[in-house]
Amino acid sequence: MCDDELIPPQADMTEREWLRAGSETTAGGPSMRTTGRVPQWVNRRTLLGGAMAGAALAVLPSPSQSPASAAPRLGGPGAFPFPEHPNGKGEFAILVTGDAGTGDEAQYAVAAAARDLCRTEGIGLAVGLGDNIYENGPESDDDSEFQDKFEKPNSGIDVPWLMVLGNHDCSGLIPGSGGDPSRGDREVAYAATSRRWYMPSRYYSVPLPAADPLVEFFAIDTIPWSSYVAQLDPHYRWDGPYMREQRSWLDGALRASRARWKVVIGHHPYLNNGKHGSAGSYDGFEIGNYTSGVHLKDMYENVVCGRADLILSGHDHTLQILEPTARTGGTRQVVCGASAKTEDGTAHFGHPAAWQNFSDHGFMVLKVSGARLTIDAYTVDVATRKATLAHRTRQTRPVAAPAPAHA
Repeated sequence: MCDDELIPPQADMTEREWLRAGSETTAGGPSMRTTGRVPQWVNRRTLLGGAMAGAALAVLPSPSQSPASAAPRLGGPGAFPFPEHPNGKGEFAILVTGDAGTGDEAQYAVAAAARDLCRTEGIGLAVGLGDNIYENGPESDDDSEFQDKFEKPNSGIDVPWLMVLGNHDCSGLIPGSGGDPSRGDREVAYAATSRRWYMPSRYYSVPLPAADPLVEFFAIDTIPWSSYVAQLDPHYRWDGPYMREQRSWLDGALRASRARWKVVIGHHPYLNNGKHGSAGSYDGFEIGNYTSGVHLKDMYENVVCGRADLILSGHDHTLQILEPTARTGGTRQVVCGASAKTEDGTAHFGHPAAWQNFSDHGFMVLKVSGARLTIDAYTVDVATRKATLAHRTRQTRPVAAPAPAHA
């Protein structure tokens, strides 16, 4: 751990407070850029956290080091194919779920409601935003929990599911700690035997359609940046080779993408009005290299904001469609983590929102065409297994123009 750490003065400040703080700090000098990049006025403090967390995991063996990879591979036998053409409405429709892997009645109810909608909306792809296997992740790549907490609930939603890792998928000694990232390799390995589950590596991209992409998804692993405990394996440290390689890959992949729309999917959100808070101060923690997510905040602000149209995240068991702002460089944060669990019904922070719900189960549907990107948010009544369209947000201009095709 380093002594000279970048810590945000207040990661959950509102947009107005963020802009005012920047203008006050730069008074008398050049105005602060509002492109979503990390401002140069962020305070430096001495690192204080992490000792207790490190001690708690000291008995863990060092997990095996697997090389980072972004190269796709084939799925299981008879894997459901990616859609190559829009549906009958001229759109690619994508189901979005998060924090779903409980195997309980609520998960089955949300999946049943989504299954009915998949038929009417012509959905050809789904996204799972992490915490796929509660509470500790799978014990092997053929753990029965894959069936009980993914395959059986989602039976009939017969499309590829773009899956990312959540903190519960990478538990160490403490459930949900994210303290053993190597456990995520079991979910990557499971993809070789599943028709639905698509996770060719721990981070990857999927252009849709492949030949001439209209939209491209960039799946990332946020866990080693945001674990509740310190990472003991040097490979998975916040500044270790795995995280450096992933960040470099994402930067290059976003730059090279020819897609009109770009969507980053990862478990932990950049901004969030739910109780977990935003990157840089998760759960009220604002010191240390982990827990707070300070390095994930830095990555979002320097690599993603102003370049991707959407950040899709779970982690908080809520439904939120936040507004793109100067702080995000025009990128919109969406939180969709209520597919099996819900929260306390209260907004804990004040980031500008187009719509948000802190008490109901639900899911979202992303619709993409050349003319627009649409997000439909659905709440689900668990008793009746019925979905209600609660909100619709549309945008017609991408944040960043696609890179020109190579000659």
